[in-house]
Amino acid sequence: MEFFFLSLLCLFLLFVLLFYKSNFKNLTLPPGSTGWPLIGETLEFLATGWRGHPEKFVFDRISNYSSYVFKINLLGSTTVVFAGAAGTPFRRAIKASEFIRKELLAIIKQRKVDLGDGKASRTQDILSHMLVTSDENGNFMKEAEIADKILSLLIGGHDTASSVCASVVMFLAELPHVYQRVYEEQMEIAKSKAPGELLNWDDIKKMKYSWNVACEVMRLAPPLQGTFREAMTDFMYNGFSIPKGCKLYWSANSTHKNSEFFIEPHKFDPSTFEGSGPVPYTYVPFGGGPRMCPGKEYARLEILVFMHNLVKRFKWEKVIPNEKIVFDPMPNPQKGLPIRLFPHKA
Repeated sequence: MEFFFLSLLCLFLLFVLLFYKSNFKNLTLPPGSTGWPLIGETLEFLATGWRGHPEKFVFDRISNYSSYVFKINLLGSTTVVFAGAAGTPFRRAIKASEFIRKELLAIIKQRKVDLGDGKASRTQDILSHMLVTSDENGNFMKEAEIADKILSLLIGGHDTASSVCASVVMFLAELPHVYQRVYEEQMEIAKSKAPGELLNWDDIKKMKYSWNVACEVMRLAPPLQGTFREAMTDFMYNGFSIPKGCKLYWSANSTHKNSEFFIEPHKFDPSTFEGSGPVPYTYVPFGGGPRMCPGKEYARLEILVFMHNLVKRFKWEKVIPNEKIVFDPMPNPQKGLPIRLFPHKA
């Protein structure tokens, strides 16, 4: 019986393979490999991140195929990579997201009741906005869809900014000359404030060097290594056919470390962002185009306020000088980045 079902499975997989080849035999698809059966190249994709060099997975294939666009196989699914923010699921992350989604659905149901009873405002927050706003056809989002979008906002607004702040601490500890310039800029702003006066938007706009530093941190250690998309139509790219429905993955890490775009891609250099900055679409920690991260300015505010309050109070050093950075999938110091704080003298 087991052999019978195994035979059926093999015939099914063979049919799928033949169907795929017959539908795309006339297309010039990007080069690439299918990797191991079922798992494809997933383990190697993850392993390069765990070793601290996620861009190696991409650069190795650029070298092998002499192309900045190629196909890979992740968990049995063919994906086209544009190498010009991995979305691999982890079991504990899935369990956590299921729990949070359940809680969100309860909150959404209660908000709908509160809106109907007049206990909540239609403009109270983004949750109310999504509940009361329809599309051009008069359709409203389903509760499950709203829960997914809120979950994405929670993850995107917390983990990415936290990752950048940790990387800022790491780089400023390693580069005292950069720290000193950030400190001088932030202290000039601090001295202009009255006792107890909070930062305002004009103060944020003065933090030009500090933001250049933060941008360089995100270039070398982008919080997202890239992200997945799906082709809505057939299109051509660099002479290759990309069929509708194809899974796409654009790589931030390899783009940021491409020597064609950055003279010394591994050198920390905040001056990269002076003037007009990098060429468009070569620096993409927030994505680009109409799907660019809507939280970019919020992230800028959060990161700069963090830098201001930290450097005006402390200098610090790393407890583990050569601590390894692993990507799982965001860049994280392997031992949690322990530091020694040294308060500034009054």
